[in-house]
Amino acid sequence: MIGIIGGTGLTQLDGLEVLESKWFDTPYGEPSAALTFGSISGTKVVFIARHGDPHQIPPHKINYRANISALEQAGVTKILAVNAVGGIHASLGPAEVAIPDQIIDYTYGREHTIYDASSTELDHIDFTFPYSQSLRGLLIQAADETGVSILKSGTYGATQGPRLESAAEIKKYKLDGCDLVGMTGMPEAALAREFGIEYACLALSVNWAAGLSDSIITMDDIHLAIEQGMGKVHKILKAFLLA
Repeated sequence: MIGIIGGTGLTQLDGLEVLESKWFDTPYGEPSAALTFGSISGTKVVFIARHGDPHQIPPHKINYRANISALEQAGVTKILAVNAVGGIHASLGPAEVAIPDQIIDYTYGREHTIYDASSTELDHIDFTFPYSQSLRGLLIQAADETGVSILKSGTYGATQGPRLESAAEIKKYKLDGCDLVGMTGMPEAALAREFGIEYACLALSVNWAAGLSDSIITMDDIHLAIEQGMGKVHKILKAFLLA
C-alpha cells in the first residue's frame, strides 16, 4: 500500500474515494492524526496529516516515529512525502516542485531513531541515498507525463523551525550544497529507512529562501504559493497512483 504524508488537503485528489479514518496505537505514542484510507481507480492509498488535523503541530514537535510506525501497521510499503520548502536553486521559485535525491540534516533534539532503547536491537542503516531511487524515478516519470516542470534532483536542507532561516544561514546552506530548505524532511526520511519502507519526497517551494529575493517572507505569500503549486503536486500524485 502507498502512504502519503502531507497536509489535509491531499485527500482532495480528483477521483479519490475516501473509505475510512482510523487511529493507530504505536510503541512511540500517538501519531499526528488519524490515518485516512482511500482508493483511486483501484489503487489503495493512506494519508496522514503531518502537522495534525487541524494543522497545529510545529515541525520540531511532530511525532515522526509514531507517524511512520502507524503507516507500517497499516501495511504501507511505499511513502510519498509532500513537503513545503524554501527555494535556493535558481529553478525553485514559489510554486515550483522538486524531487530531491539527497538531504543534509541540521535539526536537533528530535526523536530521530527507533534504535535508542535497550529493548531494541541496535542497527545502523545505510543512508548513502536517503530517497528511494525507484520511487523517485516513478515520480519523475509521472511529472513528465503530466507536463509538470520539476527540478529532478537536489539536496534538501532540513532545519529545525518553526522560525524561518536567516539570510546568513541560507548562504551557509547554499555553500553546503543545499538546493531547498524545509523543516520536516528529517528525521522522517531516516525513520522510513529504519522501518524498511521506501520513501521519496515531492517538495513544493512556497517562497524564495531568506535573502534570495528583495522582499521579506510573509505567510500570505506562502499560502498563495501553496494554492498555486498544489495543483502540480496533485497532478503528479494522481499520475503516479494511476500508473
